[in-house]
Amino acid sequence: MSKKGNTLISFLAGAAAGAVLGILYAPDKGTTTREKLSFKLDKYKKTLEEFVNDLVSGKVTPLTTQAKMQGNKVASEAKDKAERLLEDVDELLAQIRGSKNS
Repeated sequence: MSKKGNTLISFLAGAAAGAVLGILYAPDKGTTTREKLSFKLDKYKKTLEEFVNDLVSGKVTPLTTQAKMQGNKVASEAKDKAERLLEDVDELLAQIRGSKNS
């Protein structure tokens, strides 16, 4: 994954952790805090469900476009590395077979 992708994920994880900690340490009563946290989590759950549905259905949104681009990039890099690995294995096999014949 690219630095931008890692940075974005790190930022979002930090923001989420900060929001949860901020709510948990707020001076509200426990019941109020739990209600706020429950509301926020429901909201994030719905947003995530919409994103996943859009991604699966092929609906084009900025997030699905970016996710697909990142996925294609990762798949392409994995394919390139696998092809290089196969070439290295073929080379090693040729060297081993060549040394047996000598």
